[in-house]
Amino acid sequence: MIPPRESAAFVWRMEAVLDLYEEGYDEKRPVVCFDERPCQLLADVREPLPARPGGPGGGARLADYEYARGGTANVHVAFEPLTGRRSVRVTERRRKREFAEEVRRIAEEDHPEAEKIRLVLDNLSTHTAAALYEAFPPEAARRLARRVEFCYTPVHGSWLNMAEIEISALVRQCLKGRRLPDIGTLGRETRAWEKERNRLGASVEWRFTTEDARTKLRSLYPAEKQ
Repeated sequence: MIPPRESAAFVWRMEAVLDLYEEGYDEKRPVVCFDERPCQLLADVREPLPARPGGPGGGARLADYEYARGGTANVHVAFEPLTGRRSVRVTERRRKREFAEEVRRIAEEDHPEAEKIRLVLDNLSTHTAAALYEAFPPEAARRLARRVEFCYTPVHGSWLNMAEIEISALVRQCLKGRRLPDIGTLGRETRAWEKERNRLGASVEWRFTTEDARTKLRSLYPAEKQ
């Protein structure tokens, strides 16, 4: 629920993000959506047994109900909706340093020729240009800050970030129902998913526009209530 006093701020940020999504592709000014999620690492205590044909599990290997906890890792996803490209990275922690390194990678490795990268992200406390100055020397931090424009979704509006849709696909297609024992295994599995999804050119068919918002979310626009 969005408090009435915050609705103007919500629609301002929402429309700014929707405007980005309505732009045509510009390789010099790409739009990249970024998000991350924690992932629990679980290992089998006993080796899973092959299922008998026609038995429970539909032919899948049968895992014991016991498992060993291996801590957590974090999956970072950068997704460019107009090209259908995404990159996935796995880290042990989710600090400002890890976020700064993701921004550097997006700018210098994924889009080295871009003049300005519009980075759509939520309001997590680590998602700030200040993180660049904590991680890199000031010259490098300033160089990145000049090239990357942070475009925040509204508070309570992270659903406007298309990277959330990509992460949902990653969970359904790669992570759900599986026990991944360590960060190395998680990294290999997510890289394989990334490679195949990029090969297929899978993308998000975003249909929610500013015009839709002004109709379907009319109650959030303060001027409409006057």
